[in-house]
Amino acid sequence: MPLRSALVTALGAAALLCAAAGPAGAAPAGTATDPSETVTVDTVGRLASDGSVTLSGTYRCAGGTGPVLISSSVSQGDPRVRYDIGGGLARCDGAAHRWENSGQVSSEVLDAGAAHVEATLTELRPSGFLLLPAFHAVTGQDITLVQE
Repeated sequence: MPLRSALVTALGAAALLCAAAGPAGAAPAGTATDPSETVTVDTVGRLASDGSVTLSGTYRCAGGTGPVLISSSVSQGDPRVRYDIGGGLARCDGAAHRWENSGQVSSEVLDAGAAHVEATLTELRPSGFLLLPAFHAVTGQDITLVQE
């Protein structure tokens, strides 16, 4: 299994644990546990005719004890219905970096126009035999999806 797939799978498993037990050290939406750690979302996202969505922005985070992932999701219309749009590894060296995530959504689900994106920097911290999520930064942003 490629490293990226393994990390995404581990993050999903950790998220399930959090749903059951509540995340340790979780920051409220729109905040970071350290004010110098941030994540932003560009105000325009790209929507291809096959349903693939590309979202982007910037992030800054400091070092950690486990891998840090930058994930994103989009909603349109009903804010309770969110679609995961990719994810990748973040480099937490204190410097600002660009991120870009792409993902496939059914072409009938999203349309060009107003949408809402959430982006999250999540570290998978070792805790015994488990990797538990610790949130470095979370943000939400209203954007415009533009048809390519």
